[in-house]
Amino acid sequence: MNFADFNFIAVLIAALATFILGGVWYSPLMFKNAWLDGCGLTDIDLQNAAIGKVFTIAFILSLLAAFIFALFLGPRPELGFAVGAGFAAGLGWVATSFGISYVFEQRPLKLFLVNAGYHTVQFTLMGLILGLWH
Repeated sequence: MNFADFNFIAVLIAALATFILGGVWYSPLMFKNAWLDGCGLTDIDLQNAAIGKVFTIAFILSLLAAFIFALFLGPRPELGFAVGAGFAAGLGWVATSFGISYVFEQRPLKLFLVNAGYHTVQFTLMGLILGLWH
């Protein structure tokens, strides 16, 4: 890939959008309680976490995921392909990989559904942004 054709702004926006999505997804408005219950965590555990470090690492990983997904899509993906590829990556690769781990780790189905759902929507949103912004 010629990096002169690479849209770093779109990657940054895709990472930021999915980072914000995570904030909403795991908030009390959506799945916070189900996620906490599935993880065995409490609000006190979250309050005691090094939140700056957690959010910094999470954003860097979102940026890395968006960058690698953009490399996979190429410099000018068609919108339908990019959205479909995002959905397929989220559901077909990330969610199924989580599923394998969760079965062996005997984690709750509820936690799998929350996390797999997020990553499916995350990559679909990345595909939408990268597909629109070319």
